[in-house]
Amino acid sequence: MPKSKSKKAKSKKPAKSKKSPIPPGFRTVTPYLAINGAAAAIDWYKKAFNAKELARQAVPDGKLMHARIRIGDSIVMLSDTFPGDTQSPDVLGNSPVTLHIYINNVDKLWQQAVDAGAKITMPLDNTFWGERYGQLTDPYGHHWSISQQVNMTKKEKDEKQKQAMAMFAQQEHPGRTEEPQVAQN
Repeated sequence: MPKSKSKKAKSKKPAKSKKSPIPPGFRTVTPYLAINGAAAAIDWYKKAFNAKELARQAVPDGKLMHARIRIGDSIVMLSDTFPGDTQSPDVLGNSPVTLHIYINNVDKLWQQAVDAGAKITMPLDNTFWGERYGQLTDPYGHHWSISQQVNMTKKEKDEKQKQAMAMFAQQEHPGRTEEPQVAQN
């Protein structure tokens, strides 16, 4: 008959770590941007989106190996590009990713980003899904959409949806410009 473990051995459990597995302020998914000129991009995000710089770690030549900013209540991580590593949209020619910002005053933030040099890729407008929504491209090639929910009548939403579906039927994207527009001041 096998010997049973002592009560002391049975009751030993691994000590729980007091450190949270997710750092404070982070959510489950956090974007990480590769940028040619990450330090300049941080300054641009401060000006365009009211970003707050949280951390910056540079290598000896001054390039950023890691940085964190906060836009609203969300953290975005970023770094300069390095040989053999992830490339930035300006090198690749485009980005398949759009970062989205919900904000209380979309018109104000939109104008702030445009004034900072963002290129308009889809003008800000009320949409059939009940948001005031637009898309921009930052000077580093990353795509951003900005919106807020707005009150719209059912008739207004229905008309916007009808217009959008007619454009999709013609293989066009509603509101999308052919080439990013340079900001008009």
